[in-house]
Amino acid sequence: MTDPVTLWRAHAGSAVLLDGFHALKHALRFGAEVPVAVTTDRAAALGLAQELAPDVRDALDALLAEVPEPAYASLVARPHPTAVAALAVRPSRQAGLRALARTPRRAPVVVLDNPRNLGNAGAVIRLAAGFGATGVVTTGTLDPWHPTVVRGGAGLHFATVVERLAVEELPLGPLFALDPEGEDIRGTKLPDDAVLAFGSERSGLSAAVRARADHLLALPMRSQVSSYNLATSVAMTLYHWSATGGAPRSA
Repeated sequence: MTDPVTLWRAHAGSAVLLDGFHALKHALRFGAEVPVAVTTDRAAALGLAQELAPDVRDALDALLAEVPEPAYASLVARPHPTAVAALAVRPSRQAGLRALARTPRRAPVVVLDNPRNLGNAGAVIRLAAGFGATGVVTTGTLDPWHPTVVRGGAGLHFATVVERLAVEELPLGPLFALDPEGEDIRGTKLPDDAVLAFGSERSGLSAAVRARADHLLALPMRSQVSSYNLATSVAMTLYHWSATGGAPRSA
């Protein structure tokens, strides 16, 4: 058997870091290819799986290798409290682009227009996966597969499409952009093939996305309140979509 530390270092340059038990749990549930997973306490990790995620307990049993704490710390920059980490193969970009382009869609695509905060981007991906969105697309320089984004998304990058595109490459479909100057969202039924665009935390929508938008929508907000957190705005919008007929259905 290959030493897990050696195996980790062989994959680390190109793989996605799954930081913590919950990130690994979600990645396995949604079909990620995981070549190596390590922990400092195998019995504790399997006990956690038995308690919280029995559906992946057997997969973890076959995958998890116990390593000494110094070895674990050498592999992970910020060791997770669950002392579990893994590497996963990043999904094919070509497959992701095909999924985004496929029509008709059964759920919207979320666009983060030039986002700045890695943690907020991760939270949005987690929300989008929970609502069954087709995917999350970012524009600009932020890498949506950055380890901090994956950590914020709790491994749910593998439950939806996550890609970075230029504005002119955004998927087809009516583009609804969230903007304080837009019409109240409560008067609009969002279609399943909607592209939902959200501006950056600091500067809002870019001129390019605003020009591309078919509709500007505003979330209800008390006067003198400046804005909502990005993830909160996405959650409110996806909930509005689900409440008007697009709610995800359990498998």
